[in-house]
Amino acid sequence: MKILVINAGSSSLKYQLIDMADEKVLAKGNCERIGTDGAFIGFKAPDGKKIERKTQMLNHTQAFEAVKNALIDPEYGAIKNLSEVTAIGHRVVQGGSYFDKSVLVNNDVINKIKELAPLAPLHNPAHIQGIEACTRVFGAKVPQVAVFDTAFHQTMPEKAFMYAIPYKYYEKFGVRKYGFHGTSHRYVTDKMADLMGRKKEELKLITCHIGNGSSITAVKNGKVIDTTMGLTPLGGFMMGTRSGSLDPSVVTFIAEKEHLTPDEISKILNKESGLLGVSGISSDDRDVSAAEADGNLRAHLAHEMLYYQIAQYIGSYYVALGGCDGIVFTAGLGENQPQLREKVCDYLACLGVKLDKEFNAKAMRGVTGTLSTPDSKIRVELIATDEEMVIARDTKAIVETL
Repeated sequence: MKILVINAGSSSLKYQLIDMADEKVLAKGNCERIGTDGAFIGFKAPDGKKIERKTQMLNHTQAFEAVKNALIDPEYGAIKNLSEVTAIGHRVVQGGSYFDKSVLVNNDVINKIKELAPLAPLHNPAHIQGIEACTRVFGAKVPQVAVFDTAFHQTMPEKAFMYAIPYKYYEKFGVRKYGFHGTSHRYVTDKMADLMGRKKEELKLITCHIGNGSSITAVKNGKVIDTTMGLTPLGGFMMGTRSGSLDPSVVTFIAEKEHLTPDEISKILNKESGLLGVSGISSDDRDVSAAEADGNLRAHLAHEMLYYQIAQYIGSYYVALGGCDGIVFTAGLGENQPQLREKVCDYLACLGVKLDKEFNAKAMRGVTGTLSTPDSKIRVELIATDEEMVIARDTKAIVETL
């Protein structure tokens, strides 16, 4: 069984073709700048060579044509014809309260994803385009599965997902915490249980997905009890360009002083804040780290704020869980920023966390393993996330029941 995994954005489309017999990635690539004259597809050839081709992609259907052509390319393709693709798995950002697990795509599912578009205006419409484009290019007989970022978080109790605003806004508009990165948090939860040689149903874990977009999740007995992102991915702690949670009056105060519209203030909080906003340098942590090394005080402040906020959430989740067996770092910064992990774990020393600083310093660029010392009261692990594999596995499981 060969599964095509799709992650469609508003102007981009990432894909992987995975052979589920041995879970080997046969092909992967991305379409960028869909809808513009500068559109291109980039992918790796079987020999590892990176290929980049400019091609017309005015919409997602044309992008899927480009993916199809790359997959069956006589020289660089991974398959001979499209009939080798058994099924297609889609990452879908917002599943709302409708979906607590992955589902086979049908008209009802499509309509619900459309209905939830106001909660994820940049993502859900793109996912619909991706699903419909897949149908046109691969045909209606190829089954498609939707895997939701929000699904893993649907076990949160009301006390965790409700906001202290008039209840009618929850009833009328579904205003509540949904959480995101659920596929990543689910993957590392399962992996951590395997590494610890225990069932996830008996563990208390805190999983930290830290990248340009970041979230932390408290998992008790295999189920999410709280997570940092909220109604949208803006909630929680500061990120590359996102502010994270703040006093709501900050929003109204700035809007009134600067005479800003809701769209303008949203742009500031989502695109101009976080590491970029505080450092004034970049949303890329590598640039901020370089500036800090050169003595830039605002870059240093941005990092100090980030480390402090991450530690705060971990500490609060330690209380919410009633203790903690393991902490996981994953995603771009979680996997490749030793300084971040060390600084955060320094805050957690009061909980009995002891870091193997020598191993931590070299644990990056694919190096994973146990970051804590044997006498640490909480095990700290570095795990490389694999959201695409979760999507592929869910797709395979659903298709096998058809």
